[in-house]
Amino acid sequence: MQENLVIVESPAKAKTIEKFLGKDYKVMSSYGHIRDLKKKELSIDLDTLTPDYEIPDEKKKVVSELKKNAKAAKKVWLASDEDREGEAISWHLCEVLGLDEEKTSRIVFHEITKPAILKAIETPRHLDMNLVNAQQARRVLDRLVGFRLSPVLWRKVKPALSAGRVQSVAVRLIVEREREIQNFASEPYYRLNAVFAVTNEDGSKNEVKAELNKRFKTHEEALAFLELCKKARFRVASIARKPLKRTPAPPFTTSTLQQEAARKLGFTVSQTMMVAQRLYEAGRITYMRTDSVNLSALAINTSKAEIERLYGAEYGKVRMYHTHSKGAQEAHEAIRPTYMDNVSIDGTSQEKRLYDLIWKRTIASQMADAQIEKTTVNISLEAEDGKNQTDLQFVANGEVIAFEGFLKVYHESSDDEEGGEEFSHALPPMHEGEELERREIVSTERYSQGPGRYTEASLVRKLEELGIGRPSTYAPTISTIQQREYVQKGDRKGEERKYVVDTLLGLKVTSKTKKEMAGADKGKLIPTDIGIVVNDFLMENFPDIMDYNFTAKVEQEFDKIAEGKVAWNKEMKTFYQGFEPEVEKVMNARSEHKAGERELGIDPKSGKPVFVKIGRFGPVVQIGSADDEDKPRFSQLPADKSIETITLDEALELFKLPRTVGQFEGTDVVIGAGRFGPYVLHNKKYTSLPKDENPLTISLDAAINLIQKKRLQDAQRHLKTFEEDGRMEVMNGRYGPYIAYDGKNYRMPKTLHEKAAELTYEQCMDIVKNAPEPRRKK
Repeated sequence: MQENLVIVESPAKAKTIEKFLGKDYKVMSSYGHIRDLKKKELSIDLDTLTPDYEIPDEKKKVVSELKKNAKAAKKVWLASDEDREGEAISWHLCEVLGLDEEKTSRIVFHEITKPAILKAIETPRHLDMNLVNAQQARRVLDRLVGFRLSPVLWRKVKPALSAGRVQSVAVRLIVEREREIQNFASEPYYRLNAVFAVTNEDGSKNEVKAELNKRFKTHEEALAFLELCKKARFRVASIARKPLKRTPAPPFTTSTLQQEAARKLGFTVSQTMMVAQRLYEAGRITYMRTDSVNLSALAINTSKAEIERLYGAEYGKVRMYHTHSKGAQEAHEAIRPTYMDNVSIDGTSQEKRLYDLIWKRTIASQMADAQIEKTTVNISLEAEDGKNQTDLQFVANGEVIAFEGFLKVYHESSDDEEGGEEFSHALPPMHEGEELERREIVSTERYSQGPGRYTEASLVRKLEELGIGRPSTYAPTISTIQQREYVQKGDRKGEERKYVVDTLLGLKVTSKTKKEMAGADKGKLIPTDIGIVVNDFLMENFPDIMDYNFTAKVEQEFDKIAEGKVAWNKEMKTFYQGFEPEVEKVMNARSEHKAGERELGIDPKSGKPVFVKIGRFGPVVQIGSADDEDKPRFSQLPADKSIETITLDEALELFKLPRTVGQFEGTDVVIGAGRFGPYVLHNKKYTSLPKDENPLTISLDAAINLIQKKRLQDAQRHLKTFEEDGRMEVMNGRYGPYIAYDGKNYRMPKTLHEKAAELTYEQCMDIVKNAPEPRRKK
């Protein structure tokens, strides 16, 4: 009989823990939750609001294994994660496995190291039902909102849509930001930069770059100023030296780790969490879902020793950090390496990079301030008539790092910084009253910038700021809104814009007009048309659910439940009694127009109205109404157009497709537009149009060129077919040749790659018959 059975959430965690506990302990994994609400039913008793759980089919085998081992063990230890979700998993295990509370010990730890595991075994506790109830409350509320709102969207907007409590609010943030950008009117201004020469004692010269302390609103003002500078003299009016201190950022929480990993490593939020989970389960870092910035005494002491060893005692400074975030749920520790003397680890490239980031941030948080000396030089302007322009001065800034401190290791990034983390250069020696030689003054036309679109990381920061969601919810929320195609991570090309650069050299001003792309964005979160329509519909009909304060208040209620201050069923009942009548009212309300529908004007050819709306497969333009004698005509909206901003002329352009551009090999060549963009259709075969080709202007020659390129690619892909069996084919793929047979693909040994096109039918059949069994997906 097994003495002890320890149940954890993941196999990786089980493997790591088993090493520490010895032969008297068997460690098994529950592979996450072993039961949940039924997938296709509400699964909640609406009178009592109690959930009805079931064990999904894919978990039945795991459950029977756990039951068998739990029966055989003298003592069962539940060791799921230390947050509410983990507590709920332990409770479900107790319920399903029929465990006796007295015989079952709940153990928690926030790092998988031998001392932490052994200490947890020495100090077990019982299940905390308050934490379980807080998780149940979240699950029930999210299920009620999702299951009751989604059918309303199916009827009023489009089938197969879904709504969610936190993700709908996240979409609202992105839609509102998009509208701010659209409504922002950019205005030009003119900034002036100068280069002066300073003469040193030995006669050599150094350059000083400075910027005018005023920005002009008009081109005329900027030119008038350059005119003034032609015969002006420039002197050093004042020199100010000021010591500055820079303090390190606190250690990582879930949110700050997601933000920095996005800025510094280019990770998505869910990628960061996946890699952090692997590091945690391998015993490399502490628990990765936390909103605490505290460090344990052990971590502080080992960091201090490591700083002294690597950099010297003067680089160390012990710092205690305290958490200020609203309703900090996990009052444990920040995310840090489990052993500070492990400067680097073995693992995948992603694991190494994320671990390095966590190690640097932790060690920097215990390091001395950076000492910086900032020098500001004001350069005055003396006009030809001898008058000083008192309100106009050029300002030169220089920074010298007197003592690096924590900057030796780590510098925090910000969302809006360009070009990274470098500090200004030092300024050459100058003294007050010294005259400077003007080399050039450049006036550049710039435009005021509106708000920027959210990145995944800046959205996390905003959600945290508003108190919406908790560490465990940021990543799934951001993944969900993208999977549901309410939001996409996309690139915006921007529009070409001209700007003027005027340069004063000697006594001559030269003007140049240059071009730039304005409003271009890479990898930012952009709402889709469906996302915008769903958001507007929910905002109009369910303002309470979409209210930022309501969503944040709900999180606070969950916190109160977790602290045992309120009964969870009572809270849910109060919410449901107000929510259900609203749903019924909206469901039964009649409306003339479909949600999101907008009339653009009249088609001059047919005299019929032109609409944009959400169709079955996404946004469409429609000419004519359903009650007309003739059927309405439809055209799918291309990806670069939005139902919010499309004009009547742009909409009518879409009906110019499909168009026949000519014939090739006796068959029509047709240019069309489909769900996946514009295409060339020839002889029943489709070829996608490249982004730089306009489907309305592409010529027959260019279309034929695309057809022939596609044929060549296909020929290179299809290496050999067989008369013996039409299902067998030798293909060329991304990773080399392979065999396609009866709808399945089979690898071939690398030794046969060069002779792939010469293989016989028998040789191919041999490879198919001897192929290894495909590995089961976990």
